[in-house]
Amino acid sequence: MNNNQQNTFQNATGKIDYTLMNDYMFRAVMQKNKNVLKELICALLHLNPRHVKSVALLNPIELGDSFNAKTFVLDIKVMLDNAAVINLEMQVLQQSFWNDRALSYLCDIFTNLEKGDDYSHIKPAYHIGIVDFTPFPDYPEFYTMNKMMNVKKHYIYNDNFTLNVLDLNQIELATEEDKAYKIDYWAKLFKAKTWEDLKMLAQKDDIFEETSEEIYNLNQDDVARYWCQMREEGERILRTYKSLMKEKDAIIAEKDSSLAEKDSMIAMLQAKLAEYEK
Repeated sequence: MNNNQQNTFQNATGKIDYTLMNDYMFRAVMQKNKNVLKELICALLHLNPRHVKSVALLNPIELGDSFNAKTFVLDIKVMLDNAAVINLEMQVLQQSFWNDRALSYLCDIFTNLEKGDDYSHIKPAYHIGIVDFTPFPDYPEFYTMNKMMNVKKHYIYNDNFTLNVLDLNQIELATEEDKAYKIDYWAKLFKAKTWEDLKMLAQKDDIFEETSEEIYNLNQDDVARYWCQMREEGERILRTYKSLMKEKDAIIAEKDSSLAEKDSMIAMLQAKLAEYEK
């Protein structure tokens, strides 16, 4: 068997170096393979892929180029059938401000009128966050669709403004509707850590096999591997920084507590001294 036959997805074993949880890998797979991008979006928006004619990437980047202010955020902006605008985001690190940031992104793409258009031309806007944390710990859900709603009578204020969240940590909470669109399998594909995991998923649907093949090919590409490594290094530095800041805050809090105890003791002694002098 020659090397070309040996180096295939079906022969791969063990740990995947760079999975879809790496946001550069996520961006590269979706940008290189429009069919995978379309199938993922259709699953998340409950659409039949056969009814979708076009998927246009609104913010393509040169894969392999160094990062700058434009490409540091690797969200994917998509126009679907020239009728809806979608921002697709992969977010692994938990951020206390993520809910506000996601809403800000949605507002940004909702302002999609061209010069000369009136408000009747505005297109539905969707921000879809694929996250590895639970935004609302008191209300865990696997996949949510959030719209503006009247708080008294509970009707939808505007159907063109939607913020969807796929929580990769809550796969066990997938509903029957989620499973009907195979969103649970997509989530498992994101979380897959070994080639054996991907092979199992590839048997479920041709699109999962196609996605797995794309992940494998990019894992063999030296340039893609380099930038995946750079993204992981950046996240590692950020985690370290946050950890150090927590330690610093804890030390300050401990010192503040100690100083407060000393101030309390001094005050008590001063009171006793004043009483004694009196």
